[in-house]
Amino acid sequence: MRLIACLLTVIPFVLFGQMSDPVSWSFSINDISDEEAELVFTADIESGWNVYSQFLDEGGPFPTTITYEPEPEGLIGTADEEGRKKEGMDPIFEMNVIKFLSDQPYVIRQRIKKLNQSKVMGYLTYMTCDDKKCLPPTDVEFEFNLTSHGSGSPKNEDRAQLNDSSESEGQNTSEQEQKSAYRGGVDWVVVPAEGRPVQWSYALQKTTEKRFNLLFKADIQTGWNVYSQFIDEGGPFPTTIYYEQKEGISFDGPSTEEGTRKEGMDPIFEMNVIKFLEDEPYVISQAIQVEDASQPLSGVLTYMCCDDEKCLPPTDIEFSFDLVNEIAGAAPGEKIASGSGALPAEGSVFIDQTRPKLKESYSTPLSQCGSITKPDKNIFLMFFFGFIGGLLALLTPCVFPMIPLTVSFFTKDTKRKGWWNGTLYGLSIVVIYVSIGFLITFLFGEEALNSLSTNWIANTLFFLIFVLFAFSFFGFYEITLPSSWANKSDKMADQGGLLGIFFMAFTLALVSFSCTGPLIGTALVQAATNQVGPFVVMLGFSLALALPFGLFAAFPAWLNTLPKSGGWMNSVKVVLGFLELALAFKFLTVADLTSHWGLLKYEVFLAIWIVIALAMAAYGMGWIKFPHDSPVTRISPRRWVYSIACFLFAIYLATGFTYDDTLKSYRPLAALSGIAPPVGYNLFLDTPELNQSIKDKYPSFSKCANNIDCFKDYFDGLAYAREVRKPMLIDHTGHGCVNCRRTEDRIWSDDRIRTMLNEDFVLISLYVDDREELDEILISESRNKKLRTVGSKWADFQIVNFDQISQPLYVIVTPDEQVVSPPREYKEGIQGYLDFLECGLETFQTISMR
Repeated sequence: MRLIACLLTVIPFVLFGQMSDPVSWSFSINDISDEEAELVFTADIESGWNVYSQFLDEGGPFPTTITYEPEPEGLIGTADEEGRKKEGMDPIFEMNVIKFLSDQPYVIRQRIKKLNQSKVMGYLTYMTCDDKKCLPPTDVEFEFNLTSHGSGSPKNEDRAQLNDSSESEGQNTSEQEQKSAYRGGVDWVVVPAEGRPVQWSYALQKTTEKRFNLLFKADIQTGWNVYSQFIDEGGPFPTTIYYEQKEGISFDGPSTEEGTRKEGMDPIFEMNVIKFLEDEPYVISQAIQVEDASQPLSGVLTYMCCDDEKCLPPTDIEFSFDLVNEIAGAAPGEKIASGSGALPAEGSVFIDQTRPKLKESYSTPLSQCGSITKPDKNIFLMFFFGFIGGLLALLTPCVFPMIPLTVSFFTKDTKRKGWWNGTLYGLSIVVIYVSIGFLITFLFGEEALNSLSTNWIANTLFFLIFVLFAFSFFGFYEITLPSSWANKSDKMADQGGLLGIFFMAFTLALVSFSCTGPLIGTALVQAATNQVGPFVVMLGFSLALALPFGLFAAFPAWLNTLPKSGGWMNSVKVVLGFLELALAFKFLTVADLTSHWGLLKYEVFLAIWIVIALAMAAYGMGWIKFPHDSPVTRISPRRWVYSIACFLFAIYLATGFTYDDTLKSYRPLAALSGIAPPVGYNLFLDTPELNQSIKDKYPSFSKCANNIDCFKDYFDGLAYAREVRKPMLIDHTGHGCVNCRRTEDRIWSDDRIRTMLNEDFVLISLYVDDREELDEILISESRNKKLRTVGSKWADFQIVNFDQISQPLYVIVTPDEQVVSPPREYKEGIQGYLDFLECGLETFQTISMR
């Protein structure tokens, strides 16, 4: 089929004549030393066309091939390739190929020893295609003169174009000036600025046989500055160099900095800082001693830049050095400033994960049973969650005493005016808090919010913040906003009228932050998986907070029914502190799972929650006291009920250690579904046995939740499904996905569903938040994003094939990659999920019998 495809595309051009060639070749030679040179073959490709690599499997397109006549002496190694590389399924040849696109020149470099030979001659054969057709393989003759320092010349001017010699000389002169501009003619690798005000370059400078300087240079636009490596904590992000691979070197002292240095008070950060201005390049030099040149040396430089008014977020610059050839290597998308032979960094490959059949049949599946459940219910739950948070905020000592004071102020005028002012006050509260939610919704897209909820750094920060909130509620300290904010707002409130009422509400929001801040933070973090979530949560929170002010202003007599302020309000805060502390470990669990730390296994998490539940019961009995607690002279009925409830909850949590022989694991607790780690992520139980013959053949084969066989690589699962002729259930999931855990704990644990997943389907679970690093950096061709981790690879797979970023997403697919029925998102209920599986299986069996 591949041969036929190739013939069909080239026959018309053979029979009726070839169109103008969309590829222009030129040839040049670079002197590396007196003994060595570099032959450079450069293809400028017209837009929409591509040229195939030298390194292709047989049975596909014709690879680019260099034939020497005669074969020269002294060729060093194989030729290297540079350009916009794309690797993936070719629609014409229906196989995986490597090709170079038109975005950048396709460059082949071949090193050669000069010896006594004066000329190198031969021809280059290449094949070019666009999306619909291919041109037949074409020969381009070349000739290089090793005794002069000029360019090689093409023998066929119709096939290749040579730059004017005077232009080449001008370019070479300019390059020499650039090379000698700093530190004796080093070759700088220039990193594209991509619109940023700082242009970074890096280079390798040899000082002795085994000693080198690693150089990093920043050219800064006028008005901007870059911060030094040596800055105290609490201010701007310092320039930081992280070496990911450094096994073959040792550092010879600390790095040094050069440039226009300025030290003093920074107007933005209000602290003493060191920064470098735009007057001359900011250069960092790190001396190294090379112990093993064969080991790779690469890493990331992170910097932050500001002008007089604003700062840009910290930005990463990747770098790599080739210590064998003693040159700086260029990562994908970078260019070589001097043209003297820097190599592309290893491990960066363009990849297109689009599966055409999957993408096409996703919108038109083979049957219509089942449906995509839109998360409308989740929006209501977010509103409800925010509303409950607002009600709890009303009971705190920062807010509750303000209700009678504020309402009394409004009702000192006429009843009608008092009701109107109270209503405006309540609406102002809604506007203030909803504006916060709207701002978060506006600043972050859905993908960013979804990533935030599973990112290990964000979840670790959430853990620390929630612990901070908890101890604030316990009374050890107070988290408050600057008092100057409240004072300024209070002055604005004295103006009266509509503006004065608004600033009264704003003052309440500021002074009550120590109580409402932790509750708002909790609600917003829980809503971070949905783009409109922050807006909906803040709407619910503000309505609950504003409602009493409007109602009591309309019905002042109701004030007499309110309980008096007292020690009970502090008790509410302490209980909320225990809840904040318990929830903190939920976020640490996400970070632990995605990063594979192995710190917070199921048993550890459950034990911590049991201790917190028992501590809550002890607090109710008065056995534990905090700084602002009133003395407990007697145990009231409410305290008895509260303490008994907490104690019973601790007993319920302890049942989570019950062993289930069918699942070969602990029996999951419904109340902790999506909060606790999966029961399979444990310390003490043996790992379930795997079918070793399948594991040997497919490395990603493993056990998923409820002792169900699964694959954690799509292509392993696809190959196995074709081998056993079973449909696949693609499970787009995540370690930090709450609804994924609920599905596994509450639905997959059903015997009927578990049996079907084990016996009738090939389960493929793709974790989109897995932080395990890939063997090589991949670049998504469809989305132009770097894929560094296993999770980012499968997130890209879901987006390009199913146009969705939310999890869970369950898709039933045939072994030939046809979507069987509309995919299913999260929805509670065993029967609905069972119907979804049975319908998909029946459709697959019907199609297979045709």
